[in-house]
Amino acid sequence: MLAIAAGASVANVYYAQPLLAELAHAFALAPALAGWVVAATQAGSVLALLVLLPLADRLDRRRLLRLQMGALVLALLGLAAANSSIGLLLGMVLVGLLGTALTQGLIACTAGLAAEHERGRAVGTVQGGVFIGLLLARVVSGAVATVAGWRAVYLLSAVLVATVGLLLWRRLPAMPAPTVLPSVRALYAGMLAMLRDNPALRERGPLALMLFAGLNVFWAAVPLPLSAPALGWSTAAIGALGLAGAFGAVLAARVGQWMDRGFAHRVSLAALLLMLLSWWPLLGLPQSVAVLLLGVVVLDLGGQALHVSNQALLLRAPPQQHGRLVALYMLFYALGSGVGGALGPWLQMRWGWAAVCAAGAAIALLALGWWGLWRRAGVR
Repeated sequence: MLAIAAGASVANVYYAQPLLAELAHAFALAPALAGWVVAATQAGSVLALLVLLPLADRLDRRRLLRLQMGALVLALLGLAAANSSIGLLLGMVLVGLLGTALTQGLIACTAGLAAEHERGRAVGTVQGGVFIGLLLARVVSGAVATVAGWRAVYLLSAVLVATVGLLLWRRLPAMPAPTVLPSVRALYAGMLAMLRDNPALRERGPLALMLFAGLNVFWAAVPLPLSAPALGWSTAAIGALGLAGAFGAVLAARVGQWMDRGFAHRVSLAALLLMLLSWWPLLGLPQSVAVLLLGVVVLDLGGQALHVSNQALLLRAPPQQHGRLVALYMLFYALGSGVGGALGPWLQMRWGWAAVCAAGAAIALLALGWWGLWRRAGVR
């Protein structure tokens, strides 16, 4: 149920991406301004990581999840009723804020509920739900909007989040707040101390940055050669390419089990090698679509395995730190995603697909070197 709830909440952050043309037409937005819709959602996501998620370490998490789900339902209904561009952008900020806070809060909640010997498997299962929600968001929003318009996407999501929220509220056990409550000021100041003092975060945070930079170098650049006259893929076909990465979601729970059995370093090494090797078949675009699909599967398998192993290691910390640790980790994720998303299309337009693959392989090699340095320091 936690995995379903996490998938339903994270999907709200990505529903708008296939709807940009329809939203621009409905609100008379210039094409150059349509990107602000996605930017507003991402701005809300960053605010959630900085402001809302750390509160999970101070409040009753069951009650906090209930409040966030209720607020997300109201934000979705408000967005569906928006009749101006200001209302649209404000609704996107709120949906990004609450959807991200709820998703990552559910992961922190999962880690707190799970026993230590099964924490990796539980976190991996919920992370698999997040990944499936992310993959299906674009497909579902495009299909629903085609049949019933863009407002129906957010109305349907409001019903889904409300239903899952009610079921989860009845089943979740109580998760009381810590006995000794830190002040709000101490809570946020503690995040800086974690960056300085937590070795797992110092190792895995930069790994997350490089992981998502590499993934987004590919995903931001690949629509350009696929939509070019040589191949002429439609927008729907390009979006469906993401479904090739669904194997990563199936692998997530298994990766968590391997982490519980003490194979953290082996899983990380295998994931990093997969991400490095994936760029060889990806270089085959546009000569072979089959080879491209193989590369996508290998890239997402490696990326998902590394992401789950990173989170499983971080969440071995005491439960009262989980909210802030997830927030800090996801800030590295957001920075890496932004860098990769900007770099990929620029390289494709400037030097072509070979330069995109070279950059992706270089990032993977850099991540492998970073991991190797930390292992060498750990042996010493």
